[in-house]
Amino acid sequence: MTWLHSIGLKACLALSLTALGMSSSIAQQAPNTPQAKTELLWLGQAGFRIKTPGGRTIVIDPWLTGGPKTPAPYKTDIAALGKVDLLLVTHAHVDHIGDAPALAKLHKTVLYGPADMITPLITLGIMPAELTHRFNKTGNVKPLPGIKVTAVQAEHSSLLVWKNPATEKLESHPAGEAVGYIIELENGFKIWHMGDTGLFGDMKFITERYKPDLVLMPIGGNFTMDPEDAAFAARNWIKPKMVIPMHHNSNPLAKGTVEEFQKAMKGSSVKVLPMVEGQTLEF
Repeated sequence: MTWLHSIGLKACLALSLTALGMSSSIAQQAPNTPQAKTELLWLGQAGFRIKTPGGRTIVIDPWLTGGPKTPAPYKTDIAALGKVDLLLVTHAHVDHIGDAPALAKLHKTVLYGPADMITPLITLGIMPAELTHRFNKTGNVKPLPGIKVTAVQAEHSSLLVWKNPATEKLESHPAGEAVGYIIELENGFKIWHMGDTGLFGDMKFITERYKPDLVLMPIGGNFTMDPEDAAFAARNWIKPKMVIPMHHNSNPLAKGTVEEFQKAMKGSSVKVLPMVEGQTLEF
């Protein structure tokens, strides 16, 4: 179920714009055009599909066919996502790189990612070089008109596990360092997809430099921040307008819950927008 299915479009725009601090009267006047909204679909774990105000589709960390919480129909048919204009992967762990190579080949879409993750994808023959782009932290790209993506720090590891077709054995290959992304859309709206990360002090610097409006924040623990650490970062260092908890509910080792995060955020002015897999929100 999504906001789009449960309430009318005008009401949805009113609620979304109100969340951004705009009056509902302004929201009611918003034109019913692609330029009036950003649509965000949670695909599970750290996977999201963003439909931009300019009508482009961005997919991040698409762990679809292997994801235990991937919503239908994407788990059985990656083409159900529709045309993908931009692919972003934060690091090489299977629950993030997932089906990105397959989507890139399906749509002839360039896969953007950390330089030392992209290189083994090419040298191992997983990806053709022409469908990849390598960049690193604080590097930025403008892959589509009006869209800018900056790679930023994430405190995490990265390892590519690949099944060698010649031996049928799994191999582990170093894959550089994990990153997060600041994604600036055509209307100036900025989304910080944090990727997998633990706490680090430069979250405050990233906030001051890039000023994200919406933060997609891992809360599962064990591999990333847990709800208490994530709330500390959101309340004290980042202080965004809105935060969506992610990277939970898919791995029994990552036990953090939305309820624990909401409790740790109590009293904060930051709006917490909990989602369920398959849900769509508009901004």
